[in-house]
Amino acid sequence: MITGPAGSGKSALAVLWAHTGRAPGPVAWVCCDDGDELPGAFWGCVLEALRHAGVGVRMADAASARGGTVDHGFPAVLAAELAGRERPVVLVLDDFRPAAGSALAEDVVRLLRRAGSGLRLVVVCRQDAPLPLHRLRLSGELTEIRADDLAFDDDETAALLGQHGIAVSRVAVRTLRARTEGWAAGLRLAALSMVAHTDPEQFVRHFAGDDQAVSSYLFEEVLEAQPDEARWLMLVTSVPDCVNSELAAALAGPTTGRYFSSMVEQNSFFRPLGHGWYRSHRMFRTFLRLRLQHEAPGLTTRVHRRAATWFSSQGLVGEAVHHAVAAGDWRLASRMVVQHLAIGQVLGLTEDRSAAELFQRMPQEVVVRAALCLEPEPALLCAATALFRGDEPTCAAALAHAERVLARAGRADARIDGPVRLARAVVVLTRSRPRDVRSTLAAATEAEAVFDRLPREQRSERPELRSLILVKRGGAQLCGGRLKSAEAALRAGLAAAVAAGSADLRDGALERLALLQALRGRFREAEEFAARVQGPVRSCPGGCGAWASTAKGWAAVAAGRPDAARDELNRAEAALRASPEPFVCAVHTLVRSLVSTAEGRGDRALRMLASLRAAAAAPWLAPWFDEAEAVARLHRVPARGGSHTAPAATGVSDEGSAPVVEALSKRELEVVAHLAQMMTTEEIAAAMHLSVNTVKTHLKHAYRKLAVTRRTAAVRRVRELQLL
Repeated sequence: MITGPAGSGKSALAVLWAHTGRAPGPVAWVCCDDGDELPGAFWGCVLEALRHAGVGVRMADAASARGGTVDHGFPAVLAAELAGRERPVVLVLDDFRPAAGSALAEDVVRLLRRAGSGLRLVVVCRQDAPLPLHRLRLSGELTEIRADDLAFDDDETAALLGQHGIAVSRVAVRTLRARTEGWAAGLRLAALSMVAHTDPEQFVRHFAGDDQAVSSYLFEEVLEAQPDEARWLMLVTSVPDCVNSELAAALAGPTTGRYFSSMVEQNSFFRPLGHGWYRSHRMFRTFLRLRLQHEAPGLTTRVHRRAATWFSSQGLVGEAVHHAVAAGDWRLASRMVVQHLAIGQVLGLTEDRSAAELFQRMPQEVVVRAALCLEPEPALLCAATALFRGDEPTCAAALAHAERVLARAGRADARIDGPVRLARAVVVLTRSRPRDVRSTLAAATEAEAVFDRLPREQRSERPELRSLILVKRGGAQLCGGRLKSAEAALRAGLAAAVAAGSADLRDGALERLALLQALRGRFREAEEFAARVQGPVRSCPGGCGAWASTAKGWAAVAAGRPDAARDELNRAEAALRASPEPFVCAVHTLVRSLVSTAEGRGDRALRMLASLRAAAAAPWLAPWFDEAEAVARLHRVPARGGSHTAPAATGVSDEGSAPVVEALSKRELEVVAHLAQMMTTEEIAAAMHLSVNTVKTHLKHAYRKLAVTRRTAAVRRVRELQLL
């Protein structure tokens, strides 16, 4: 069975095969016409084709004598004669399309079943023939060649153009093949038009279903052959890119929608996508849309609006907004985004950023007209779109406009509901910067309060909003020195970002967690978090990339790799120049001083720290500055008494206590080394020939210097500092 749309090359393929001499027996070819659906006329054509192929059938004279009529039992008699042949007869039925369940269809099925190995049937048609295809597939007796098999590839497209003397680039060939989806007739018509065109490359760039030759072909071969209601259904359902039966009924009405199944099953220009969805051939869809505009001007806008309403009812916000915009109804599109809590898509918080790009085309007059009707949604969408593209002045102006509308509407207005207030809160929160700790925390609190009042079903569908709130709050808490609260918020925000599939929010959380762990002296964890950052962060601005690079630099200097640390800090510095963030700048300078100390330039490190104190940046970092100064002085003045000097590394303990200031003595380091071997206090005392009280004293001093309270934390800390 060879099936495909009109002009896909079905008959040409069968003719070519028949003339190669590879058929297993004589080929009898029957071209089926509309009038051949009557059994008498059809079987008369079959007899004539068999006679022309040199296949003798005893019933031929009798059939002719009766004026082209045959007995009801003729298919069975013919099958019996064919079944006895040594070589099978190949019967080709070109454009075979009897009605399902018709007498002719049943006769062909009977012939196929009873002729056995004496018959090979080749059916060429535009849709599946009414034959027992499922049974034939299961028994391995069916070979299918469909539209995808008939489609031309790039090499075949280039060969076809070459036959017309047309030479274009490989890019043009690829573009033409993609536009036609390899449809043979479309390529042939394009080639014929290109022959007379002065610039074939330019022709390809503009070639589509609106080409006159293509339109005429599709109109005559496909559209005009349809009944009126099926024809109308084709035109209306061409407006969306994909369609199912429910959408078809919503667009064309329930009466016309009844024809949906026959339309998609009997027309090979429609391809199944699964779950009841279909899409039409690209050029066919373009042709139908143009035809709809020609036959019913203005209807396309109404169909787009119906499609927007249907998609919105199904929760498919992206498609709904696309159709609302296509209908020119920006206010409807804005309401859909806000009511479905899809403001995150416009802000770029999700992988799907089509809405953000779409709303960049919204005219400013829409915002003004909506404001007169006390509708803040267009202004909020304008602010979100401007924020996405980094246009701060436009964002500020649009947000102020929305605030004025909200103030005029007041809380009593039913239109200003939870989704509207959430959209406003989310835009304000996204716009906030980590340096504004108090305002960012206030914005996060407001957004969370509005978000939590919404139904649980809605909240569960928008993990990107939960992640934004948590990451913003955690970043502000980190800048404010509230490390424990910051870590909890950032870890929860990271989990929500992963659930949302948001790379930006995930990377924003990872960057902040990396720097937080470096501040705590957990350099291995800091490197692990930083290594997971994949790209620049749009949704959490403020030194994008600088957080992670600073954390990596700190971990590198703690591990005794000042060159690697310097490279990371240079990357962080470049990011901070593009987007300054005072807190990260302060930590960056702190780590720079540690690199200078590690390189033996303690004086330079002290000057850096003095300038940092003078700038009064992040005063809560004072303990880290004190420690860095102490380490810098140790490297500026030789240590006495032969004590072991730790590498230049700072941090706070797991418990968040005071930072490390002093280096461990040789005895203290030896005691901690025994701890790492899981030895008890008594075992350590025996191994070192000391009293238990002396060991406890050494442990007490080591804990204080390492800023820990437990033996496991002490062991982990000295390993991070590479003292063991």
